[in-house]
Amino acid sequence: MERMLATALKISKFLHAVSGVALVWMMLLTVTDVVLRAFGRPITGAYELVAFSGAVVIGFGLPYTSWMRGHVYMEFLIERIPKQNRNIANIFTRLIGIILFAVAGCNLLIVGMDLRDTGEVSPTLNFPFYPIAYGVGICCFVLCLMLLCDIIKIYGDRYE
Repeated sequence: MERMLATALKISKFLHAVSGVALVWMMLLTVTDVVLRAFGRPITGAYELVAFSGAVVIGFGLPYTSWMRGHVYMEFLIERIPKQNRNIANIFTRLIGIILFAVAGCNLLIVGMDLRDTGEVSPTLNFPFYPIAYGVGICCFVLCLMLLCDIIKIYGDRYE
């Protein structure tokens, strides 16, 4: 189990790093585009690149954020209930999350296949949409793994 938890953490850290690089790219691109617009030379397709990067930032950042419990969380409510009931509530919410993100991941992969088959691309740069859909879909499955790891940590009394 320890090896599985360590591997899951490494995967999520890698995806988090990709997310961070995409965020820095978005910032640099936006600043550069604003400066160049002042000189009448905007970057063609900047809006599309920022939109694609935004999807990467959000999707690839989800697994590690979940691992670190960085999402909005009802801690003040959960802390008031007894530990046994808190564990049950945490397991229940993790199971719901696994179901939700497994469905989202499957649907994103299906959408990605449809986008690939139809050859849909962005209007300005003709960049294909499907790699982004595939990437975010895979990240949803990694998030399911993170939630499963949370359940394992709860059972092992190492969650808090």
